[in-house]
Amino acid sequence: MFETLSHLALQQYWWIIISLLGSLLIFLMFVQGGQTLFYTLGKNEEERDLLVNSLGRKWEFTFTTLVTFGGAFFASFPLFYATSFGGAYWVWIIILFAFVLQAVSYEFRTKAGNLLGQRVYESFLLLNGALGTILLGIVVGTFFTGSEFSLTVMNQVEWQGPARGLEAALNVQNLALGISIFFLARLLALLYFINNIDNDQVQNRARRQLIVNAIPFLAFFLFFLIRLLFLKGFNYNRSTGQVTLEAYKYLHNLIQMPVVSILLLIGVLGVLWGLASGIFTKSVKGIWWAGAGTVLTVMALFLTAGFNHTAFYPSTFDLQSSLTIENASSSHFTLTVMSYVSLMVPFVVAYIWYTWRMMNRTKISTEELNNEEHAY
Repeated sequence: MFETLSHLALQQYWWIIISLLGSLLIFLMFVQGGQTLFYTLGKNEEERDLLVNSLGRKWEFTFTTLVTFGGAFFASFPLFYATSFGGAYWVWIIILFAFVLQAVSYEFRTKAGNLLGQRVYESFLLLNGALGTILLGIVVGTFFTGSEFSLTVMNQVEWQGPARGLEAALNVQNLALGISIFFLARLLALLYFINNIDNDQVQNRARRQLIVNAIPFLAFFLFFLIRLLFLKGFNYNRSTGQVTLEAYKYLHNLIQMPVVSILLLIGVLGVLWGLASGIFTKSVKGIWWAGAGTVLTVMALFLTAGFNHTAFYPSTFDLQSSLTIENASSSHFTLTVMSYVSLMVPFVVAYIWYTWRMMNRTKISTEELNNEEHAY
């Protein structure tokens, strides 16, 4: 089946998969967002235990999706993996270190005689929540703004400057996306807590915090999105392989790919509907509207960055070193074999959905935690 597809068709297929995995990862970052809210929503030890354990049952989904996303990128577009991880390694090292802190903190937070103490591990979780969301958003932002690198004839990466990826945080467009993902993760976490925790005080505080966090999220996201439409983009000619700057490139992409525009519109409306249901009604299902909206919105942004003859990892130092889904991908054979493996994805998603459903059959409560053998 897949072997009959052209190389370009397989490249496009895998960019869609990468876009889906990336969007699922951003949705699951609600765990990171929730970690920054422990002391905002939990006013005593009992309430903080509820918040930590509510997220503790889901943090492995985020970690696993991050690893899967990175592994899929490595296998399908290895030149991007080599360029980004080999060049911008400081930003990736900080992200990975933050996730290691998260894993350690959940396991040792309440262990008897732990070395550092419960508050220190909670601080590590807050650090992971802030760094993980903002830096990942900054990295995704470089898909549109570019990075300062060049590739030799043998595709060896030559990065310009000692910051090794951290310089991307100085770009206002990247920073706006990073901060908007930070507040989006907090909003999704608030909706998740409303859905998952059986505590009136926590739920009431969460609903009030929705308004507080929705305002900066909308401000930074709209700034990023509107400015994106007016940015120069990186267009490549399929015949010659030449990369050139094009005014309003991403606006042109959305106009010329109406399906992607519709995905973006539905996604944004889904997020807004989820927020409205949490703010103006007593509904506990806002997480599903906002979560689905997040997946569609982020997926549309990924498709905008990679389709329609667009360099998805552009070089601002040497335009011709920019990466596209065509020059950065694996061979036809590798993509074909991986495509058969990708048929397992629906089963994995079904397993995650089933596990999530079993965990959330009843809301987490203090009484349940007191009877829990393994508490975070």
